[in-house]
Amino acid sequence: MSQNKYWQGFGEVTDRENAQKKSADEFQEELPFEGFDSGKLADAKSPRRDFLKYLGFSTAAAALAAGCKIPERKVIPFGNKPENLIPGEAKYYATTYVQDGDVIPVVAKVRDGRPIKIEGNTLSSFTKGGTSARSQASVLDLYDTNRITHPKQWKGNAYAEIPGYEEADKMVAAAMAGLGGRPVVLLTSTINSPSTLQIVSEFLAKYPGGRHVVADAVSYSGMLLANEASGFGRKLPTYNFEAAKVIVSLDADFLGSWMNTVENAVGYGKGRKIDERNPTMSKHYQFEGHLSTTGASADERFTHRPSETGAVALAILAGIDGSVSAPALADAKLKAGITKVIASLKANTGASLVISGSNDVNVQLIVNAINNAIGSNGTTINWAVSSNYRAGIDKDLTDLVAQMEGGQIGALLVYGANPAYTYYDAAKFTAALKKVKVSVAFSEKMDETTGLCNFILPTPHYLESWGDAEPKSGYVSFLQPTIYPLFKTRPFQTSLLKWSGNNTDYETFFRFMQK
Repeated sequence: MSQNKYWQGFGEVTDRENAQKKSADEFQEELPFEGFDSGKLADAKSPRRDFLKYLGFSTAAAALAAGCKIPERKVIPFGNKPENLIPGEAKYYATTYVQDGDVIPVVAKVRDGRPIKIEGNTLSSFTKGGTSARSQASVLDLYDTNRITHPKQWKGNAYAEIPGYEEADKMVAAAMAGLGGRPVVLLTSTINSPSTLQIVSEFLAKYPGGRHVVADAVSYSGMLLANEASGFGRKLPTYNFEAAKVIVSLDADFLGSWMNTVENAVGYGKGRKIDERNPTMSKHYQFEGHLSTTGASADERFTHRPSETGAVALAILAGIDGSVSAPALADAKLKAGITKVIASLKANTGASLVISGSNDVNVQLIVNAINNAIGSNGTTINWAVSSNYRAGIDKDLTDLVAQMEGGQIGALLVYGANPAYTYYDAAKFTAALKKVKVSVAFSEKMDETTGLCNFILPTPHYLESWGDAEPKSGYVSFLQPTIYPLFKTRPFQTSLLKWSGNNTDYETFFRFMQK
């Protein structure tokens, strides 16, 4: 048994006598319980309020609660019971989580008509049942009390409810009839739904000069433009982490937030798993300016200033093929790490992968050159199957804001984008939006951009929706509703169909496309 002595405070050490006295006198007041043990509580010397005071609030609350009758609640059975519904028994529906270009096939657990849990779809060929933190939490958005419940129009100094979507369509049509030939612009985050992109194309065809501008909160513009300049086209490739024996990440948090983290983690995990038939695993080097989820999993991690990412990439390329001059780096540990990485890449030509999370075109061009020199294209990098997670180009939004400032845009329709918050010069966008005659927001919640628009047409949650998504070329995943829409919402695709002269709703359009 341990003989160690532990003290509760300094007093037990410096003034032991007084500490012992205080401990003995902890309950100095005499508790007036005389007469309570006789069974005659009503005749006791102490009044009842003193009894409750000494017994404590929790006991008093329990006693009062015990003396109160609980209200009766009668259970009313279904007048027309839904087919195959058993109260308390869960059902599972395959659908797809989509948001800001992210796509994850999921299975929604539904109990008594309400989705309560999201899990990955194990039948998915690329996520293998994996999910992300955002998709797991997305079920909470369905029941968010801050969701917009009905269409609205800005009047004077506040939003007024529009009775129905027929009235909303008439109001928007009347407003857009007076644009004076100025173009209509649809501003969205990345859309990778084939049916939605077709609707967008048909809608913009009705308005001369109309165009679709993509603005992502997290931009991959530098990577897209670099790939185009390298001759691969303006697209993002898919990565085969499983086949890579050496992985070099230049500030790319591919297990936490970069590209499709779920698919990345599946391939990365396979390459890191050791068994009797595969006794070796991939080697992971991480260069970054701050600790990331991916950096914490690396075999070797090297830190540097964020501004030195380009210099690190140049140094690696210089060591691989000597096509550029190596920049001067003062950090000895960083230089030693780069030397080690160069040796590993040369020893594993055709089985290595270098990626970068930078949004700088020049850095991404250097990374493309490195991958070309080490034979990654066609092995660990697949250009034949493109990733459709991000499509926004920063310059497109910058040009749009300039045109809005000049009064050249007649109508701005916003869906899934919030540039009044995410744009680098949010104040400039906000001021420019005031010069646009008609602005319509398709949104689930009142965000910074939605609160600036003339009309607000709320959209349903993905768990209330039909739809499709193509996260990678040739891979299509479908959405189906798991609950009837909770509020007076309408898919923004239906609005575009109505405004382009097609009276079909999106569900009918989507079903027809699948035949």
